[in-house]
Amino acid sequence: MDGVAVIDADGHVLETDAELEEYFDGDYSGHRRSGVFSIFPSLDGWPRGFVRGLNKVTRVSAKEWIDFIDGSQISAAVLYPTAGLSLGLIQDPDWACVVARMYNNWLADRYCKVDPRLKGVAMLPVHNPQEAASELRRAVKELGMVAGLLPAVTMLNKGYGHQDFHPIYKEAEALNVPLTVHGAVSRGLGFDFLQTMSMIHTLEHPLAQMIQLTSVVLDGVFDLFPKLRIGFLEAGAGWLPYWLWRMDEHYEVLPFQVPWLKMKPSDYFRRQCFISFEADETRLGQVIESIGADHVVFASDYPHWDATFPGVTDMILNRKDLDSETQRKIMGENAARLLKLD
Repeated sequence: MDGVAVIDADGHVLETDAELEEYFDGDYSGHRRSGVFSIFPSLDGWPRGFVRGLNKVTRVSAKEWIDFIDGSQISAAVLYPTAGLSLGLIQDPDWACVVARMYNNWLADRYCKVDPRLKGVAMLPVHNPQEAASELRRAVKELGMVAGLLPAVTMLNKGYGHQDFHPIYKEAEALNVPLTVHGAVSRGLGFDFLQTMSMIHTLEHPLAQMIQLTSVVLDGVFDLFPKLRIGFLEAGAGWLPYWLWRMDEHYEVLPFQVPWLKMKPSDYFRRQCFISFEADETRLGQVIESIGADHVVFASDYPHWDATFPGVTDMILNRKDLDSETQRKIMGENAARLLKLD
């Protein structure tokens, strides 16, 4: 790995209401009933902040992040929210716009300005795609953010292949920045009846990613926006070969239902998409054999409870099923290409 920058494509901040409310502006400024209601809705009703039997990190300031990347020999880290992953559950579009702007201001000030190695991802109020496009532009041009976040689960009753989201894709293409689909929410996916968070957490990330990947590919987003780049994060990579095969199979037997597609779904993925992997994925080598090494990015998931730290980079570099060229690509080169980092 000598001379190759390691880029963490998916790490997290732990935002709190007390910090975020300092960055309110607009119509809601001064109207906060502090301590009464949370800014973000619950991810799904499970008490994720109080899981029995888990030791959890409760604070991760810019200093903690800098200590982590220094200790892990990471050159840059891309930061996502934690509580804010529930943005898609907000019912009021106006509130979603206010919250997204507030969060982006906070992230830029508390992290990105502290160390240029900490890269922000803009929270986008997808409830109002025109406003989301405007916020993406502001976040990139004024705050220096490197991507826009599409919450994998929303209450909007439509997938990201829907034409309503085209303004976001047009803006992302114009700015030459990627969009990233990131999950965490289980509501609306059909398994609210399950009785433990372990069951919920097992299913919520991959199923949400499958839904949104299917939507953007089969609804023809990549034909209309051939320069758009989308990353699918925190569900691992093992599900992808199966899902690309399944989409290809349906494309072959039901082509008349997607006449706008000019090539196989898997070809669109290889042209415009990326996926993150888990450090301990036992079948990562087989995934790379199936889809190639050019579309897989490293993600630490620090400081979440199910992440591996310290030692996450060594864990990957010591694997015997990945040659040095593959390691260079998945540990940094692919993420630099996705994010257009110099």
